[in-house]
Amino acid sequence: MPFSNLSCSTALPLCDSAYQGAVAGSESLQTPALKLEQEAKFDNTFPPTWVKEGNSLTLQCTFASALLPFQQEVSWFRDGIQLCQSSTVDIKTVDNNASITLRAAHKEHEGVYTARLRTWDEIQEHSAFVYVKDASAALLGGPASPLAVQVSDVNKDYVFLTWQPPSADGASPVEGYYVERYDVGQGEWVRCNVHIQKMCHYPVFGLKEGTLYQFRVRAVNRAGSGRPSKATEPVLTTDPLEHTRTMVVKVDRGRMITITKDEVEGQVKAPFPPTNVHACEVSDTYVVLSWTEPDPRGREPLTFYVERSLAGKSSWELASLDMVVNSPRFPVFDLVKDKQYCFRVRSINKYGVSDPSEPSELISLGKPQGAPAPPHSVMAIRDTDTSVLLQWQEPKDKDNILGYYLYYSETGKQDWKTVNNKPITKPRFTVYGLKTRGEYVFRVKSVSRAGNSDYSNESYPILVKSAIYVPSAPSDIALLLCTGSDMVLGWRAPTCNGGDSVRGYYLDQRERGMETWREVNVKPAKERQFKVCSLTSGHFYQFRVFAANVAGVGKPSKPSEAFLCEMWTMPEPGCPYDLELREVRNSSLVLLWAAPLYEGRSAVTGYLLEISQGDQSDNWIALNKKPVSDTHYKVSGLQVGQIYRLRVLAVNEAGVGCASLPTEPVTAQTRQGTKDIEIGVDDDGFIFLGYRPDEVSDDSEFLWRKDYAEPIDAGRARAETKKKGSALTFTDPSEKDLGLYTVEMSDNPNLSSSYDFTAEDLERLKELSWQVRNPLIALKSGWQVEVSEKGDVRLWLQTESLSNAAELRLIFNDREISSTPHRKINFNKAKGLVEILFDQLSQEDEGSYTAQMRDGRAKNQFTLVFVDKKFRQTLALADANRRDHERKSGPYFQEFLSWSVNEDCELIIKCKVTNTNKDTSLKWFKDGVMTQVVYDQSSGVSTLTIPQVTKKEAGSYKAVVSDGRGEDVSTLELMDDEYDKLLQQLSKQCALSASPLRIQSTAEGLKIYCSLKHYISYLKTSWYFKEKRIDLEARTKAGSSMQNVWLEIFNPTENDKGKYTLEMFDGEETHKRYLDLSGQAFADAMLEYQRLKQVAIAEKNRAKVTKGLPDVVAIMEGKSLCLTCFIDGEPAPEIFWLRNDREIVNQTQFTIANTPKCSTITVNGVNMEDSGKYSIFVRNQYGSETVDVTVSVYKHGQKPPANAVEMG
Repeated sequence: MPFSNLSCSTALPLCDSAYQGAVAGSESLQTPALKLEQEAKFDNTFPPTWVKEGNSLTLQCTFASALLPFQQEVSWFRDGIQLCQSSTVDIKTVDNNASITLRAAHKEHEGVYTARLRTWDEIQEHSAFVYVKDASAALLGGPASPLAVQVSDVNKDYVFLTWQPPSADGASPVEGYYVERYDVGQGEWVRCNVHIQKMCHYPVFGLKEGTLYQFRVRAVNRAGSGRPSKATEPVLTTDPLEHTRTMVVKVDRGRMITITKDEVEGQVKAPFPPTNVHACEVSDTYVVLSWTEPDPRGREPLTFYVERSLAGKSSWELASLDMVVNSPRFPVFDLVKDKQYCFRVRSINKYGVSDPSEPSELISLGKPQGAPAPPHSVMAIRDTDTSVLLQWQEPKDKDNILGYYLYYSETGKQDWKTVNNKPITKPRFTVYGLKTRGEYVFRVKSVSRAGNSDYSNESYPILVKSAIYVPSAPSDIALLLCTGSDMVLGWRAPTCNGGDSVRGYYLDQRERGMETWREVNVKPAKERQFKVCSLTSGHFYQFRVFAANVAGVGKPSKPSEAFLCEMWTMPEPGCPYDLELREVRNSSLVLLWAAPLYEGRSAVTGYLLEISQGDQSDNWIALNKKPVSDTHYKVSGLQVGQIYRLRVLAVNEAGVGCASLPTEPVTAQTRQGTKDIEIGVDDDGFIFLGYRPDEVSDDSEFLWRKDYAEPIDAGRARAETKKKGSALTFTDPSEKDLGLYTVEMSDNPNLSSSYDFTAEDLERLKELSWQVRNPLIALKSGWQVEVSEKGDVRLWLQTESLSNAAELRLIFNDREISSTPHRKINFNKAKGLVEILFDQLSQEDEGSYTAQMRDGRAKNQFTLVFVDKKFRQTLALADANRRDHERKSGPYFQEFLSWSVNEDCELIIKCKVTNTNKDTSLKWFKDGVMTQVVYDQSSGVSTLTIPQVTKKEAGSYKAVVSDGRGEDVSTLELMDDEYDKLLQQLSKQCALSASPLRIQSTAEGLKIYCSLKHYISYLKTSWYFKEKRIDLEARTKAGSSMQNVWLEIFNPTENDKGKYTLEMFDGEETHKRYLDLSGQAFADAMLEYQRLKQVAIAEKNRAKVTKGLPDVVAIMEGKSLCLTCFIDGEPAPEIFWLRNDREIVNQTQFTIANTPKCSTITVNGVNMEDSGKYSIFVRNQYGSETVDVTVSVYKHGQKPPANAVEMG
């Protein structure tokens, strides 16, 4: 939707008779009142405004002064209906500002908004139209939202809805609508109709009595359902006739009681039948039945059955089926077209069912209502520079038409946009927000409940510009010179030219005191000054001026003051005249004037300028201390938004003359869309000044000048109009062309600009001009060398895009070359791409390559020196890639044999093959001997894992992959330097796996150790104490195992307290681990050492059996058994022998012999009773020990136990 900024000062109507209320900027008079003090009046007002559906909208007015107490109530109206403060509308009046805010704008809110202000004498109004644009579509191509959803005929379980169709169908026409309801207590939107409803009305049935509902509607097209309409206000489902059955009776003492009709009707049990069954709504898809409840109806709640019968049939069927009908309304949707039906209704209460009502008249579905006819004779009429008045003829049948939707498009674009989203009820509307001098066409649709009509025919194209009318009156007539019989007059141009340039002026004159005006000139004066001749010296004359354009002669100016016709003889000069303003900006403007016609006794030597702030102030301030000689002056340092007036005084040797008439008040503000002169170089290399204003009419001319006065020398520069702009092109610029250049529009001097052409500009642009006239083809990417996987070589470069006429010459070693079977040359002009493709690079291709390019005037050349190292490397890479490509014709190694060490210090040797099939085999060899490995055929990865590396892992590894297509070999020489590298990496991984140093106490002393996942001797270790290397001696000893490195300290003392460091050198890096053995850690370690030392001493001296007895011995009955044990301990231990845990004391059968290190027991003549457990028990002060033996005695002829040692 186009936008426009308008103010209430506009005299043209904002809206038309289609809406109530005053037009923009208009006033309606009321009864005059006594003016007591200065009341507020409108200052800044709101223009026509556009807001997107769902967004907030704020309109505000400011007043010239603070509102008086009686003016505080500023009223707001929409389409003539007053708006009040509510939850959705916020109205504020503070100081000299009044505003209204809609928290969420909907299409229903579109219309004319009016602010009404009361003054002493009248009521002032300002109005503007507010357009509500469609919100973004709910889905791509979906329709806009319907509007004006209304609820009527509210009953206990039924309501009737109507709405208006949207203006925008979306990507396809609207096919129908979905109705949704919202139970305020439930909080969920539910669809009411399964099938789309084509007409803009729908009966909603099956509602709950006494429930608050809201309703909304969605339009549906092929893309789906669109955005929902604005929801209705909550509606309570209730019995609409409840109030007719209730009566309030006053009783004594002011009390009141309520009596219902049901209570005075007596005891009605079986209900009476309803009456007056008829159709209250008829459409082509449904019929709504209505009836009157029985009278009397009784106290019990009533429901109803609805029955129907085909015309001419005597049988009746239930139409309401299992539906409960609580209200005297029932919609029927399943009727057959072109068939007639009768309906009847039965009442039901808890006592039973009534007789049927009288049958209705014959009822049938209505005829489908077609869309309305479109309007015709759409005509657009000029209005303002941003609006047009649109009129059209309504269709003949307009009974069901709700209004009209308007659409517009720029001529020739077919990009149609919606003007209004709320139907307009009258056949005329002013369309705002159009581009000035844009050309538009319009069309209109009729709107009805059946949908929208087709589009009307397009209007004739119209150029948006103000309608032409006669100019306003000139003003400020001044006397510029008097000779005694002639007077030269000047005046100010009319403020409004009526949409067409002023073609001339007419003057009238009269002597002072006379009533009759006499025509001065028959032929119009072209300039704003005129010499009136044949006047009588000594007489006073008054004059008035008329302006004329193509529309006619406007109103006359106010009469001038009475000028005395007397020859001027004063020494000072007369007043300058024809003051004009140019280049008005936020902080500056340019003032132009004409030299006075009367110079005085000597020539004019300069001019003084004065300025006044405000539109009426007489406080004039000098702008320049020294007179300026030019008749133009740039005023700087203005305050943006402030109003100023200016005047000029001429100076000669006699002094300062009288002041000119002041300029019209001017606001220091840059107009929206203001453009400045640009300087540059055109495509042909010529330096130019360019000006392209926003507003250019067909009659506009660009007036170029130098220093605001001098015409442009045609021999040095030429001006020409190009694409609604103008360019001043210099033929051969030099220092003579430097200076200030100005341009203005012939029909709108307010569109003006200037540029100071300096020596710096000239130097810079001459350089640019040379580049344009001698252009170089721009390079995007210089020569590049690429080698493909197949071994092909590509030399290429890329420039900017070239035309089809571009030419290329390729020079190789000073001779031109072209494509050959071995070397192909490509030239893509559109992409600026040059390629040289070699299928097999050879030594003959070494040298320099130069691309010489030309495209029109542009040219360039680019050289590649393809020799020596760069050429040799490319040749080697191409040969290698070619061989590799041939290798990959069968199965091949995607990753060759390689080794790595993992975190567990394991050696991993692996490779990866690809392009395999079911016949492909992969074999590994170590020093010529096949080795078993892990091979995953799906991934192609083959792996050999060696948990611990030793010298035997050194050697030559080879993997061979092969099938019928060929074979590929990968080798790995894990020897010499490579094996050393492996050990280094393994050492590094081992060192990285090392744990922090830990302390362990032993019986001999302290042990500082570090745990590793794996240790090899290649990893060199060194121990340090207090940063000094430990020399291994009798008290210290270093050691290692497969997973530990340690340092033992024997017989530790306090001197061993301190920081210990283990350094591990892997061949490249040193890795360190630390232990601070001091404080509590040292004390605890020493305490544990002392304990373990004592335990070791006790264990050494403890009584013990060094050579024990067998577990089980066997001996034949009658033999002697001899058991011997060796004993150790210091002091010598005591010795005891036991039988079945009791000490042996009988010396007859048992003989015990003890020596310092040995003890023997002999059992003489064993018998069966001697079987059992025998034990030797030894002890001393450090401890004791018991050793057991089981003796098994067997009889002669028996076999000893299998697990026993046979004795005797």
